Amino acid sequence: MSFSPTDSLLYKGLFRDDLVAQLFSDDAFITRLVDVEIALAKVQAELSIIPKDAAESIIQKAASFPINWEQLQEDTEKAGVPIIGLLAQVRKHLGAAVGSYIHWGATTQDIMDTALVLQIRDAIGHLESQLLKVIKSLSKVADTHRHTIMAGRTHSQQALPITFGFKVAGWLAPLLRHFERLEELKARVLVVQLGGAVGTLASLGSGGLRVQQAFAAELGLNIPIMPWHTQRDSLVELANWLSLVSGSLAKIAQDIILMAQTEVAELRESNDPDRGGSSTMPQKSNPIQSEGIIAAARANASLLGTMHQALIQEHERATHGWQLEWLTLPQMLGLTAVCLKKSLWLSENMVVDTAQMQANIDISQGLMIAEAISFELTKYMPRNEAKILVKAGVEITLKEGGHLADIVAKMSGGKLEPAKFKELNYLGETQTFIGQVLEEVKKL
Repeated sequence: MSFSPTDSLLYKGLFRDDLVAQLFSDDAFITRLVDVEIALAKVQAELSIIPKDAAESIIQKAASFPINWEQLQEDTEKAGVPIIGLLAQVRKHLGAAVGSYIHWGATTQDIMDTALVLQIRDAIGHLESQLLKVIKSLSKVADTHRHTIMAGRTHSQQALPITFGFKVAGWLAPLLRHFERLEELKARVLVVQLGGAVGTLASLGSGGLRVQQAFAAELGLNIPIMPWHTQRDSLVELANWLSLVSGSLAKIAQDIILMAQTEVAELRESNDPDRGGSSTMPQKSNPIQSEGIIAAARANASLLGTMHQALIQEHERATHGWQLEWLTLPQMLGLTAVCLKKSLWLSENMVVDTAQMQANIDISQGLMIAEAISFELTKYMPRNEAKILVKAGVEITLKEGGHLADIVAKMSGGKLEPAKFKELNYLGETQTFIGQVLEEVKKL
């Protein structure tokens, strides 16, 4: 096994999203750092803060210089950040006269935070696209099975009848809220960072705000109300969102695992006999996709605590909180992408056994409609008496067999019509709620 399963050739199919991994590769990060330096030089030249010919040279040459990775790694270890070593190589490539104008008035964290935001923008664009696909796919399942009767369960026990479409609508509703949340948090997360040494932009004199605004416009980012070097709440808000999404997907996965149990057998992850096989038990089809989602979501929930720890940063520039983000946020983005990819696969491949759902209802012997029978009897007797009567009927049903409706009808002196309670039409506003969720999906 490699140091991390997300970097392992063996395990990457389980816990790695290649697109997010590429976005957060060393090559991609260095490219973003250089992009940010180029954008800063460009707008500073336009505002006559640095010479235009110097900026033109930076724009032409900085993006194409050959990186000495061994030297950069050594310099990063010495400095604790890659910017110092990177700038040394870039300045050498540009020449002393031009090189002195790159990184003008900025500090290391300005460049690294802005590069991170550009990486995040690309990553959440991917996550948003995947989330929309999952929502659309699950909406088809909910619509297809909006009338498929099954047992609703509370505390893992059969409770009242629902439809499978209602259950899927319950999976969908949080995802719709997450989609809305993402749109709201973009304005706070996708912001430029430019403040100089302590966030005052003193090094740029009276032109600081103009540079900040032009810099943000050049990169297509929003402008914060002030530099946010030690104000990391927006990144933690993103981490919260990542944990929310993966957690909601894990709830779906947990339901699928429970419904796929041999004794329940209402769902299978797919018809593929080669997925989830056992080395010794050929009859098994393990829910491996769902297991992977839950593992990734639980990892995200744990990593979220680390992001909250990173909120504790001292003064105007901090010591260790920044590094905690490096260790955590890329992993959370990648694990959320994995959850979305696996969930999309499940939504497109799961096999619903409607006959088994009906069989599981039948074995309840009418116990699932005990509440309905109790309310019907209140037409003829006080509610407390009705509840006592039905409870007694439940005990007889469990001991002697038969259908609860028949037994209670006999106990109540014929006040109940048993046939009325064998159609399982005790579904309340099931169709209304499914319809409301599906209408929200159509708006996306």
